[in-house]
Amino acid sequence: MSRIWPHWLGLSGITMASGGLSRLGKTLRTAAPIAIVLSAALPTLASAQSVSVSIAAEPLDRALTTLAQQSGFDIISTESGLARIRARVVRGQMPPREALRRLLDGTGYRAIAIDARSYRIVRAPVTVAAPRPRPAARKRVAEPENTGDIIVTASKQGSTLLRFPGSALLVGGFAPGSLAARSVTMDDVARDTPVLQNTELGEGRNKIFIRGIADSSFNGPTQSTASLYFDEVPLGFAGPEPSLNLYDMKSVEVLEGPQGTLYGSGAIGGIIHLEPNPTDLATAHASLSGGVTATQGGEAGYDAAGMINLPILTDRVGLRIVGYSERDGGYITDSMRGLGNINRADRLGGRAALTIAPGDGWSIELGALGQTIDAADAQYAETMSGPLERRSVLAQPYSSHIKLARGVVRKHWDSGLDLVSATGYVDLRTFDTFDASRAIGATGPTVYTTEQTDKLFVQEARLSRAVPDRVGWLVGLAFLEDRDVQARALGVPDQPRDIIGVSNRTDSFSVFGEANWPVTERLTLTGGARVTSARTDGEPSVAPRSNSFVKGRATRRIDPTLAASWLVAPRLALFARLQSGYRTGGLAVASGIGRVQDFGSDSIAVVEAGMRKQRTGATGLELTVATSYARWRDIQADLYSRRGQPYTVNIGNADIIGLEATGDWVPVRGLHANFAFLYTHNVVDGPLAQSSVKANRRLPETPAFAGNAGLSYRWTLRDASTLSIGTSGRYVGRSVLGTGDFLDVSQGNYAVLDADLAWHWRKFDVTLAGDNLTNASANRFSLGNPLILASRQQTTPLRPRNIRLGVSVAW
Repeated sequence: MSRIWPHWLGLSGITMASGGLSRLGKTLRTAAPIAIVLSAALPTLASAQSVSVSIAAEPLDRALTTLAQQSGFDIISTESGLARIRARVVRGQMPPREALRRLLDGTGYRAIAIDARSYRIVRAPVTVAAPRPRPAARKRVAEPENTGDIIVTASKQGSTLLRFPGSALLVGGFAPGSLAARSVTMDDVARDTPVLQNTELGEGRNKIFIRGIADSSFNGPTQSTASLYFDEVPLGFAGPEPSLNLYDMKSVEVLEGPQGTLYGSGAIGGIIHLEPNPTDLATAHASLSGGVTATQGGEAGYDAAGMINLPILTDRVGLRIVGYSERDGGYITDSMRGLGNINRADRLGGRAALTIAPGDGWSIELGALGQTIDAADAQYAETMSGPLERRSVLAQPYSSHIKLARGVVRKHWDSGLDLVSATGYVDLRTFDTFDASRAIGATGPTVYTTEQTDKLFVQEARLSRAVPDRVGWLVGLAFLEDRDVQARALGVPDQPRDIIGVSNRTDSFSVFGEANWPVTERLTLTGGARVTSARTDGEPSVAPRSNSFVKGRATRRIDPTLAASWLVAPRLALFARLQSGYRTGGLAVASGIGRVQDFGSDSIAVVEAGMRKQRTGATGLELTVATSYARWRDIQADLYSRRGQPYTVNIGNADIIGLEATGDWVPVRGLHANFAFLYTHNVVDGPLAQSSVKANRRLPETPAFAGNAGLSYRWTLRDASTLSIGTSGRYVGRSVLGTGDFLDVSQGNYAVLDADLAWHWRKFDVTLAGDNLTNASANRFSLGNPLILASRQQTTPLRPRNIRLGVSVAW
């Protein structure tokens, strides 16, 4: 059982805007600025025991978030502009009061105690008479403000979420010591966030989509529509999402809509940025989390994870290591082979980061990660056999392996100038096995295997400057080299014969830039562009029957951005954005035996507008509403023929209208009511789509409506521990598997109810959580084995009712 835990499971100190999403509680919310004001005396803090504090020289909003996480206190604010202030380094063993005083000294802010564990940041009174020019406080309110985490990282410029001119989400709370940190993956995030959609072929081979920009349900050579980044390095170019474990992750940021200006090809639906927790160079600490899961009628599962942070040379060199292992117990039966709980899946992995701070604003980070997912069998059932049962001749195991190495050099000057140089290498491999015995009418067992290998090298260097009340700018250079190989085999088990596959190599060089111009103290304009020169060369693995294909093609592209943010009121802003993106073409297997064919580039242009309201205190409403319109042309899609063979083609055009909203209402302290939804209307226009009835001429994996809602309450007990309880529900509407009359199979249209109970004391957490409490039976995904797709009998059922007991400790 995989879950994302609400903020009230010990995730103190993180105040976010724009509402929680379903059972994620406050975990899935866009972040609000965090502020704390330190008064002359804070008696409630003075009696607090000393804690280990390690805060780097970073924007003040991020520094305050770090302090809240390390101290276990709630820190909230309605102030803006914190991302524009550089915090000083604070490290050592000290009471939270002292850490807060040092952090805020000289910033113009002070902290006010709300209760024994809660503090609010406000602007300090101005003691020096100001001349006639406008007060600095008002100017900061009007500055491009973003929630520090989302903007400082994913948008590559300093600007707060409130003033970010586009739709964005922040998923936070994966820090050690909180049970959100256990076995959460991007698959879990996508299932619980209406703006995200994903396939359900199996963790490690799923595709993920943002706001309905979905090309197909199948894996192939097309570039992903949503680009995933680990820190500054993409996790791949083509192929499935690797489903990394998110233990000890600081946040997951989602920027919706094409991000061609800052991120280049791909990213036509948006980007997902995984930000790991930084290495603490001052204090050694560690954490452990674990749990067991019981599934009704299925096999038990477990998860275990740990983190250790070791300063090697205090304030100069440090190492942070994360490791994890987990098992998802099976619950599918194969009646032909007489086996139960066949779809067991194991995940094993870890990562490490070595951070060096030589001084004078320089930092160097060297990191690596690796993960392996091994599944004993596929997770689909067949309706003719039963809701959790199927009949197959052979086991259909699959695996996913990822390795990543990265090096990031940063330099900050006091003038506000920042330099970032990032280099990364990624090796992503997936291996799938399908039972072909029934599909081709063989006299004996027959297996069909596919293997996809994606090797990616990237280098980016950029220079930026963000100064309050002035134009902020960014310029950069980027190089990318990717080699994607699709290999296939068919035949008797253990000795299948190779059949035709393809490889594509893409080389790309880009120059990009973006600027924010504060026209007035309330209106900010954003503009930018990316100029790209790319070449893709394709090669079949064996000589094809026909040579009517192009081995190489060049692409030259300009992707502009134009956006605006208008501060209507101190905590209310409107935004609008126009942006474009594209994907490169390439070579793919064609329908038929021994054939290949070209597929061309596709492109997208999106215009969106929205409103973002943030709370003005510890209680109240946070709300984000946005609408968007997309024109997607020459859509690339990886498909399957009626004979179960893959092919890739440009299927036509689509117009996509979207309406989304997230909200979080806190009527009294500790009580949260939240919701989120996405409505989309899209129509695919092309010969293949027109073979379906009009109601099914939709993009795949995209229900017309998906939404969730949750209610949670947290209170403090006499022993200073906290008890939390929450419940949430989510609904996923009907969608189709793919484009065309052969693939317009229905899926979705189900609701799930979950609940959580948690107790937190100091650094110790115990949690009891239940998923699918009504034991709903539904079809998440109408595919398991593409070779028998024509039967239209396949379903991917919801995991039956399951309960997890978890424990976490940090020291």
